[in-house]
Amino acid sequence: MRWALVKVALAVTVMVVVAFAVPLGLVIKEMARDRAFTNAERQAAAIGTSLSITTDRAQLDRAVASTQAGAAGHLAVHIPASGAPGSRPMEIGTGRATGKDLATVQRVPRASTTEVPGGYALLQPTAISTGQIAIVEVYVPEGEVTNGLATAWLILAGVGAALVVGSVAVADRLGVRMVQPAQRLARAAHDLGEGRLGARVPEDGPAELRSAAVAFNSMADQVVQLLANERELAADLSHRLRTPLTVLRLNAASLGDGPAAEQTRAAVEQLEREVDTIIRTAREAKPQTQATGPGAGCDASEVVRERMDFWSALAEDEGRTVRLAGVDRPVRIPVARPELVAALDALLGNVFRHTPEGTAFSVDVHNGDDAVIVLVSDAGPGIADPEAALARGNSGARDGSTGLGLDIVRRVAESTGGDVRIGRSVLGGTEVRVWIGLDGRAHPAEGRRRRRGVSRRRRAHH
Repeated sequence: MRWALVKVALAVTVMVVVAFAVPLGLVIKEMARDRAFTNAERQAAAIGTSLSITTDRAQLDRAVASTQAGAAGHLAVHIPASGAPGSRPMEIGTGRATGKDLATVQRVPRASTTEVPGGYALLQPTAISTGQIAIVEVYVPEGEVTNGLATAWLILAGVGAALVVGSVAVADRLGVRMVQPAQRLARAAHDLGEGRLGARVPEDGPAELRSAAVAFNSMADQVVQLLANERELAADLSHRLRTPLTVLRLNAASLGDGPAAEQTRAAVEQLEREVDTIIRTAREAKPQTQATGPGAGCDASEVVRERMDFWSALAEDEGRTVRLAGVDRPVRIPVARPELVAALDALLGNVFRHTPEGTAFSVDVHNGDDAVIVLVSDAGPGIADPEAALARGNSGARDGSTGLGLDIVRRVAESTGGDVRIGRSVLGGTEVRVWIGLDGRAHPAEGRRRRRGVSRRRRAHH
């Protein structure tokens, strides 16, 4: 579109310049010619006054020499013979016109212009005292006829070129102003199609493109809201079903032996697998569902307190000691509330699923200048291979796991420039440290550990 506008502007401007410049150039040429011959007529008129008074050669010589044209040798006077015996025609100055042209002017006493070598000759008839017609010839060189014409044409061409360049520059700027918003809209639509739902379009440019940008942003917000609702529904399904299933599994384990007990335990296990399948289908390969920008995020302390209230009931039933720290004041993080809820539920759910009843655990929130660290620690047996546990989907091989728990946590942390680390807790079991960046930069040690882990996994694959 940009180059199309430039080509249209170029074609239109060239046509306008040609339509005006060619006639104007011809007018300038005619004006230069008229100026030269008008000056010649003035020179001829000056001599005509002398001829009407006298035909004396000496006086006429002085009169001719006193004019600009005569001094330059461009003026001549042709006086015919008076008709008296012995009289002869008189020629003063240097004449260039042919005898035929002179005879024509004498026969028809009217001023005329004839072409001579090197220029033109103006023939001006003048009546003298003898009643005859004398002819004043003024030579006009070709240079005087075209004097200043080349300069005028160059100026005209320069003005035309400047108009063409200016119109192309203006058309290019207008094209950029129209094309850039359209390109941004196309890129945002492509990003949205690729699953980057934080893509938005600046609402600027022409009115039509601003309307399109507003409509696109509204559509993207609707998509984000729909997907966020779906994510919240999947998380709610996990919250609602995991706890009853855990209780059912614990109760089924206490039924003892017998066909009915085995059938009950098998049914519970099958139900857990079906729930895992539903949750995995809802969350697997999930793109970011929140738009990034100023004001996006949630209060980590509030979310942690809320989820700990939820899991405390089950912890009390299983005799687990719970410790919560660092949530006595607001801690703002650039993570959407549903994302943080899903990550916390995944971590706490792992504690309940993979540690024996009565195992103590704790959740600590540390607020730093450039990051917030969430620590989930337990007193269980620990994880033998932390790097394997962090690998995407690795935990799905275990019963009662969707394979997405720690992967969800890692995605949340990495979306802020942070990371996840698994180590040994002060309680003796597993400690999961979630580093959430506040300014989009990961902690250097975390970045080095992540790169080393990736390198080791690549070497293992090779």
